[in-house]
Amino acid sequence: MAKVIVVTSGKGGVGKTTSSASIGCGLALTGAKTVVIDFDIGLRNLDLIMGCERRVVYDFINVINQEANLQQALVKDKHIENLYILPASQTKNKDALTKEGVERIIDDLKASGFEYIICDSPAGIEQGAMMALYFADEAIVTTNPEVSSVRDSDRITGMLSSKSYRSEQQLSPVKVHLLITRYCPERVEREEMLSIEDIDDLLGIDLLGVIPESQDVLSASNLGEPVIMNQDCDAGQAYQDAVDRLIGIERDLRFVTYQKKGFFSRIFGG
Repeated sequence: MAKVIVVTSGKGGVGKTTSSASIGCGLALTGAKTVVIDFDIGLRNLDLIMGCERRVVYDFINVINQEANLQQALVKDKHIENLYILPASQTKNKDALTKEGVERIIDDLKASGFEYIICDSPAGIEQGAMMALYFADEAIVTTNPEVSSVRDSDRITGMLSSKSYRSEQQLSPVKVHLLITRYCPERVEREEMLSIEDIDDLLGIDLLGVIPESQDVLSASNLGEPVIMNQDCDAGQAYQDAVDRLIGIERDLRFVTYQKKGFFSRIFGG
């Protein structure tokens, strides 16, 4: 049974596309046939982060408009056997997305044997974002540990419970997970950033993972390689933990506590 998972948030710049790419890679590495769809019509960053921008010929909107078929538009990942990308259009308007067109593509992907369909949503509650979340079975609400981001995530959670296909058809609700990105325990300690407990009090969503603030995320994006592929860095390991939890494997939280330096560490830089 295929599962449709939307990666969403209310606020821009919180790491949705980075998260979609890493989660898609992680799921594909389990052997599951996985596709990541870029719903950010007009901008299109997923192909850059996944290192396939030069191989894009047709896009999501071409398929909706029946200017190309699904197999022509899907881009196979160069490194992971079971991973595919369906890129967004850089030239079309978000209004080109229709429920009928999106439903047809998702149905075709399911018929093609995809086990995970990851929908990389644009920020906010405009057309692209609503289309990305409409057919979701599960949602990964991505937030930074700051008040405006958490508040906007709360609004998206409300949309998932009232504007999705599952809510309209009175089916079991969309299963919602929380992914906290750019978390810095040292800044939490200084009360410059919300803690995990603060965010939980505000949102009350099951925690999928906490991704530490890391220069490695930007470096990976610039290289066109999702950071989960770098298991030597904290962020890559944290994304792997999140993927494991998503498929039912229990993992302890890591990289969420601040270790104060002792006297000798401060003196000698240890």
